[in-house]
Amino acid sequence: QVQLVESGGGLVQPGGSLRLSCAASGSIFSINAMAWYRQAPGKQRELVAAISSGGSTYYADSVKGRFTISRDNAENTMYLQMNGLKPEDTAVYYCAARTKAFGSYDYWGRGTQVTVSS
Repeated sequence: QVQLVESGGGLVQPGGSLRLSCAASGSIFSINAMAWYRQAPGKQRELVAAISSGGSTYYADSVKGRFTISRDNAENTMYLQMNGLKPEDTAVYYCAARTKAFGSYDYWGRGTQVTVSS
């Protein structure tokens, strides 16, 4: 089993920055890919960014050039640096991990709220 705990959310003005963290514990040796998802009120959960065990990254078009995903395997932590935040980035952000190289994510955190508003 893997436990994931997000932190770093909050209220920020448009154009501002936040860094989200996802701390992993438990059977961390089994983790392959990790990702950040988000869900805004009334909308489906969407993939924001993902990172493989080898460091390859994926970004949704809506966040390319503004968000950066990274992972520190020594600290068992994944990050999402969010710059140039927009009101449409407002959502609950979830950390996810999977043991397989591809496919669905097996483990999820409880989420952290990000609100972008003036």
